[in-house]
Amino acid sequence: MQSGQWKIRQAALQLLDGKVLAYPAEATWMLGCDPENEAATHRVLAINRQPVDKGLVLVAASVSQIEHLLEGLSRKQRKQLIASWPGPTTWLLPDIDNQVPSWIKGRYEGVAVRVTAHSIVAALCESFGGPLVSGSANRNDQPPFRNALQIVKHLGKDIDGILHGSLGGQKSPSTIIDALTGKVLR
Repeated sequence: MQSGQWKIRQAALQLLDGKVLAYPAEATWMLGCDPENEAATHRVLAINRQPVDKGLVLVAASVSQIEHLLEGLSRKQRKQLIASWPGPTTWLLPDIDNQVPSWIKGRYEGVAVRVTAHSIVAALCESFGGPLVSGSANRNDQPPFRNALQIVKHLGKDIDGILHGSLGGQKSPSTIIDALTGKVLR
């Protein structure tokens, strides 16, 4: 196993153990955890001082990891989503069977999901075996963090680890679009 693969596997094992990690994404550093782990998810929210009702994004390596969440979409809507992935578009999807925990969805009936184009994040999701929480690593009142040194300086004592790597080529966080209405939310 190569060094990079070993680091990804170790990070995935930490996530499975309920840990909160920082990792580089397309535009900024993110905090990740197991979305099924309520305590870890609440730690992410506490670290970045985000209210639970705002909701969190799930990031996946592939459409197959979130296929079950596409059931409430028309063929046209589904095609539009899939055409935008992998990439910097996050879609608010209906959660018709209430499959996603409330601590992820916040005040929304649906769930925000993105299929990443970032190789490290995709490898982490693959090794973890599914989508991960993808919350901003910066505090709600701070600008986005763009390097690991900022993570260590501002969040070092609050997180369980850092998966080192480079940010992707995006200049701003992903666009968020409501999949049912087409309305741009961010």
